[in-house]
Order: sequence, then C-alpha cells, then structure tokens
Amino acid sequence: MSEFQSYRLSVAPMMDWTDRHCRVFHRLLSQRTLLYSEMVPAGAIVHGDRDRFLTFDPSEHPVALQVGGSDPDDLETCARAAADYGYDEINLNVGCPSDRVQRGRFGACLMAEPDLVARCVEAMRRAPIEVTVKTRIGIDAQDSYEELHDFVGKLAAVGTTTVIIHARKAWLSGLSPKQNREIPPLRYDVVHRLKGDYPDLAIVLNGGVQDLAQSLGHLERVDGVMIGRAAYHDPYLLAEADQRIFRDVRPVATRPEIVMNLMPYAEKLASGGVPVKHLTRHILGLFNGERGARLWRRYLSENAHLPGAGPQVILEALEQVRAAQDGRAAA
Repeated sequence: MSEFQSYRLSVAPMMDWTDRHCRVFHRLLSQRTLLYSEMVPAGAIVHGDRDRFLTFDPSEHPVALQVGGSDPDDLETCARAAADYGYDEINLNVGCPSDRVQRGRFGACLMAEPDLVARCVEAMRRAPIEVTVKTRIGIDAQDSYEELHDFVGKLAAVGTTTVIIHARKAWLSGLSPKQNREIPPLRYDVVHRLKGDYPDLAIVLNGGVQDLAQSLGHLERVDGVMIGRAAYHDPYLLAEADQRIFRDVRPVATRPEIVMNLMPYAEKLASGGVPVKHLTRHILGLFNGERGARLWRRYLSENAHLPGAGPQVILEALEQVRAAQDGRAAA
C-alpha cells in the first residue's frame, strides 16, 4: 500500500451519475481513488428518508458524501448522519451555479458569504468526520485572486484541511450549468498559486482534467486532482490509477475481468428487485476505444430496459464484444 492520501485522485460528484451503482463499478476499476456521491440537499437528509440518500455498499470505501446547504445546524446534522452511516468524508458544495441550487441558497452563490460558509464548516466539524469544501475560483465580478485567497483563509481559520477548487469562475446568471463548465476559462495557475500561499492545506484541483497523464502533471503543483465527466464517459482510465497515481503494485484488471467482477453486485441488485438498467447505464463506456464498443453500448441500451431483463444482459453484451474482437458473429 502506498503512502498517498485518497484525495490524490478522486471522481467528482455528478448529479444523476455518481449514484451508489456507479460508485461500485468505479471501485472495481480503482481500489484507491476517492469516490463522491451525488450532491444531496441538506433538507433531504434532515427531513427525508436517510436510508434512501445515504446507504452505500461497503465496497465503495473510500467514499465521500457531498451535501448542499447553508444552515449550520442542518449541516451539522448532515455531518453527524454521514459519520453514522460510515462515510469517510463529508463535502460542502460551494461550487454549483445552477438556478435550482441558488434558490435553495447553496452552491456557488455562497462564495459571496464567506463568513456564513465558515460558520457552516465550523458546525460540521463538530461531527466525528472529515469535512472538506468544494468551490470555484470566483463568481461573477467577485473573481480577484485576493477574494479567493481570503475566502480560503476563512475556511482554514475554522480548521478546514482540504479544499477542492474548480479552476473556473461561475456566472450565477446567464449561463447554464453545462455552459459554466465550458465557457469560463480554466485558470490552473490560480489553483497552483493558492497552493503556494497555503502550503499546509491540501489543495485538490478540479476542472477539465481528461486523463491520468494530465493528473500527474498537476500533482507536481497540488495535492490532489478530481476528474469529472472524463471518468464517467471513459471509465477504464481509472484502471491504471492505483499503479500510476498511487504507485501500488496490484495488477490492472482487463475490461472483461471488470465485467465478471461486477456480476456478483448485479446479482445482488436483482435479488433485491432493482432493475438491471440502473446499473448498466453507468457501464456503457467501459469498452470505449476498443473493438466491439459500439456493440456493447447498443446491446445494453436496447435490452437492459426490457421487461424481465436481468444480469444476464451484461454477460450477453460481453459476448457481443468478444465475438467482435475474435472476428466472429455472436451466438
């Protein structure tokens, strides 16, 4: 086992994507990468069905819960619940710019209220769990380096030890969440500078990172890298993460081995009445770049949603890939 912290590489929290089924799949690809939940509003945990929002498979460790909120008491309740459920970390979302999130008074708009964010983190830290913050480099006209520096300084002053920085500013109006991931320019230099100014903080860089080679380049300047959509659309890039990022010696599993390793979980879901389509939608990109990738995606897309479809659909899709790679027709 290497000496590196799990935040050295992580998969970003992504709404509608990084649910528990996705995370189990990603864990089969990398044993060391830190996995994040989708963002859960604090109110859903305080007032809703906690099992629905917080239950996860033990294989997912290390795993972090991301929450959105701005009420310190509610967020302390969330942190205690995350600890009770066994999460390794709870992360406060101060980076999402969507209108829906802003209406709930959380996400990136909280960068305009650094003292409130500090109070929230201070309250969360009363729970027995690691508390981190994910934020942007700025919002709207509040985008100077000095403002970001002061914002992070307030977090450090209340005991925050890890801050994840999306290296783009966010526009709180006029751009969709998708546009906010693409139009504001990436400013990796700002994140690198921040690490220089806060050498005792773990600074994790997020935004636009496409592969492990880029990650290794950034790791020369910061403590960790968070990959988002690239890891979802081309998940096999995580397969070499343990060796290349964490310097572990465990062998890299092949794609077919990953499929076979996933089958016990697929069977477990089926026995609990969970439709297989809830799992297969996350594995469509597993064979990207390989012969048979299109057949894999098409077979799963066309068959996993059919009445009575079960884990066998995954094995049948794998046979399509093997047949294509062998140059024969699938049986």
